[in-house]
Amino acid sequence: MPYLTKPLILLLCLVVSGECRKHGHRVRRWTGTVETQKHGTSLAKKPPDVTKSRKTKTEHLLKVDDHDFTMRPAFGGPAIPVGVDVQVESLDSISEVDMDFTMTLYLRHYWKDERLSFTSSTNKSMTFDGRLVKKIWVPDVFFVHSKRSFIHDTTTDNIMLRVFPDGHVLYSLRVTVTAACNMDFSRFPLDSQTCSLELESYAYTDEDLMLYWKNGDESLSTDDRISLSQFLIQKFHTTSRLAFYSSTGWYNRLYINFTLRRHIFFFLLQTYFPATLMVMLSWVSFWIDRRAVPARVSLGITTVLTMSTIITGVNASMPRVSYIKAVDIYLWVSFVFVFLSVLEYAAVNYLSTVQDRRERKRRERARSQSLPCTCGISQTRTMTMLDGTYSEADTNSLAGYTEEPMGPEEEQEELHEVPEKPEHMVVHLSVSSESTTTKKKKSSLRALNIIQNTHAIDKYSRMIFPGSYIFFNLIYWSVYC
Repeated sequence: MPYLTKPLILLLCLVVSGECRKHGHRVRRWTGTVETQKHGTSLAKKPPDVTKSRKTKTEHLLKVDDHDFTMRPAFGGPAIPVGVDVQVESLDSISEVDMDFTMTLYLRHYWKDERLSFTSSTNKSMTFDGRLVKKIWVPDVFFVHSKRSFIHDTTTDNIMLRVFPDGHVLYSLRVTVTAACNMDFSRFPLDSQTCSLELESYAYTDEDLMLYWKNGDESLSTDDRISLSQFLIQKFHTTSRLAFYSSTGWYNRLYINFTLRRHIFFFLLQTYFPATLMVMLSWVSFWIDRRAVPARVSLGITTVLTMSTIITGVNASMPRVSYIKAVDIYLWVSFVFVFLSVLEYAAVNYLSTVQDRRERKRRERARSQSLPCTCGISQTRTMTMLDGTYSEADTNSLAGYTEEPMGPEEEQEELHEVPEKPEHMVVHLSVSSESTTTKKKKSSLRALNIIQNTHAIDKYSRMIFPGSYIFFNLIYWSVYC
């Protein structure tokens, strides 16, 4: 029996040692510690990154529940700096009637909140969507002078929040904003407009929040493909200054400034060329016969109404400003030229009527002077003279009158005839000679008849109207271009 005791004790020890070894492996697996034996050395793995652990909640990692995020970071201390940069995605529209513009942009904020710091061996950031924004503090930036604005929400809210282990935060959102732009139309449509989009904190003064451009002028970036139908985008630039409100104090304000120059070619085709053509069309009446009343009147009225339509169409697409625009000067001067061409024909027609009346009176007077007359001699005395029984007084009363000249045949017959005592004497009374004044009047009538279908006013208007309009255009384009 003694020789069986030793083997049994040895077997029992081996069983106990094997069970202990299995139990040790279970304990190391559950505690997360793994030790391996290889060539007499032991290697331990790196501890896992807690930011990648599935069992750690975001609220627990960022300690959201441990802090009051209704207060700004470093509350009661110096102002927290908040950097801003903007990327302009598109400049959607410019409205002259409403005096505003619409812009879509990416607005990014940068600040540091130590309450959101966390431990990470890899120093990697964590990115969240808009659901976490409601649980932490973010800057309350708004757009000054904005009329409408919204954050895009397709397919979800276009908001991104990125938190770094040291507490730095990047807050980005995609916004479309419609803001007011004070425009000066005194040189319209040969104008340039400068508009600004202004950003400012709504609640925090410069003592609590310092708003600044993160990278200076490089904080503003634009897409090279941005273009507008009526404007040429000349440049974008940034500025910043303090804004004062009498009831609340001083605030940091950031400006996104951009300059727009209007394309003139559209207005040349739609406004300037039609107006110029209407003015030139009104000059056609100067070459139309002044007696063609329907043609000249209808042409003048048509050009006047067309100019009125052009002026109304231009003003319909413009705000009702109280000052004169450059296009108003051009259109109204053109309208005056068209209207003066109508008045010119009215003057021509009136003066022609007066001249025709005077010429008619002169012809009647000349016709009455060229007819035979008895020149105050009564019918009885005339008959006595025809009978040959006339007195010396009657003969003396014929002084200043001559007999009608005879033709050459009558003179030859009179020479061959035997002189006889005349039994009857017929006296032909006619005006011996015309006065010099009558000859002058007839010569002036012949000179006026040379220009039969025109008038002196039409002749001068053909030169004065085009010359004056060309002179006006030279002054207009030299001033506004």
